[in-house]
Amino acid sequence: MATPESESFVRTFARGLKVIEALSVETDGQSLAQLATTTGLPRTALRRFLLTLLDLEMVRSDGKRYWLTPRVLRLGLSYLATLPYWREAQFALEELSANMNQSCALSVLDGDDIVYLQRQHALRILPMSPSLGSRMPAYSVSMGRALLSGLSDEELAAYLERAEVRRLTSKTITDKELLAEEIRKVRRQGYCWGDGEFDESIAGIAMPVRDMAGDVVAAINISLPAGLFTEATAVKELLPALQHTAARIRASTGS
Repeated sequence: MATPESESFVRTFARGLKVIEALSVETDGQSLAQLATTTGLPRTALRRFLLTLLDLEMVRSDGKRYWLTPRVLRLGLSYLATLPYWREAQFALEELSANMNQSCALSVLDGDDIVYLQRQHALRILPMSPSLGSRMPAYSVSMGRALLSGLSDEELAAYLERAEVRRLTSKTITDKELLAEEIRKVRRQGYCWGDGEFDESIAGIAMPVRDMAGDVVAAINISLPAGLFTEATAVKELLPALQHTAARIRASTGS
């Protein structure tokens, strides 16, 4: 793997991607000065990147502020197009949400966060409604622990060593030894119950999605208003449908 110190690392390309990421922070555009502060790049270099992105029609400007155009979606949609299960997951989650009358989602692990790739909203809107591309710290949510359960012992130890674990609510587990045990528990039982560790008003049940080789490639969940279900009732009433959905998605991962 190339690192910033290696000869194979293309710094100019990495800086250009950094500018695109910085532009995604604000919805009403950013000035050159704001972007220089956000990226840490010299203004002369930053101006060249912006002119290039303008020529590629990935950025627009009114002369003072810069913002992304829909053309940038090609980058994200290119990733989704490489996932053989993504379209089937959309149909499967729509059916799951309709049958359970609850919101549900699919996510993948990216570094120390989960990233939402699908989200189906029930009529009962939760206080927090993540959408495509939303990120959450993996340690604090049920889908995150479901994804972390697919790591090897060595990978899990490395994650826990580097992860910044903060108390987000009064229920957040911040002791890393306890977190490790919770994730190993998910491995054993095949699902994860979460209750108010990221947001006290939200609970949920999640499980990993495996490919045909048995590797964890994603996670799915059913989100619930806190207090509506206990873990026992969620396992009884929701887990079978969640397992069916995971199996359906797995069948679309290919051989």
